[in-house]
Amino acid sequence: MATTDALVEDVIEILRRRGLRMTPQRRAIVAEIMRTQGHISPTALTRKVQDTMPGVNASTVYRTLALLEEAGVLAHAHLESGAEYHRVEEAGHVHLSCSRCGAEDDLSLEEAAALSQLIEQHRGFLPDLTHFAISGLCADCRREAEG
Repeated sequence: MATTDALVEDVIEILRRRGLRMTPQRRAIVAEIMRTQGHISPTALTRKVQDTMPGVNASTVYRTLALLEEAGVLAHAHLESGAEYHRVEEAGHVHLSCSRCGAEDDLSLEEAAALSQLIEQHRGFLPDLTHFAISGLCADCRREAEG
C-alpha cells in the first residue's frame, strides 16, 4: 500500500497532466483528502484545510473536489447530510443512513447484488447503488420506534 505522501504526489501529477497549476491551497486540499479514510463532506474538508491554511475558501475546495472527481480520483455519494466524497477505490459499497439518528453503515456490493438484480430484471435499469444512500431506520431506532 502506498504512503499518503506518495498518493498525494500521484494525484498532483494527475492534475498537472491536465494542465492545472498546483497552488499551495490545492496541494493542502489534496493532502487532506488523501489522508482522510472514508467519506468527507466539503464543509468538513474546508474546516480541516483551514486549520493549517486559513486563507483557503470553500469555493476553492469545491472546485478542487470537482476536478478530482473529473480526474477519476474521487467519487461522491448523496447521504442524508448531503454530498460526501471518498476515494474511488473506496466506492465499492452501498451507503445505509438512519434518518432518525444519522448513523451510517455500509453494505457490500455483493450483499446488494440481489437488489441490483431485482431492479434490473423488473425495470431493465442498471442501478449505481454506490451514488446514494438508502435511508431508513438503524436497528436501535427501529427497536425504539416499535417498542
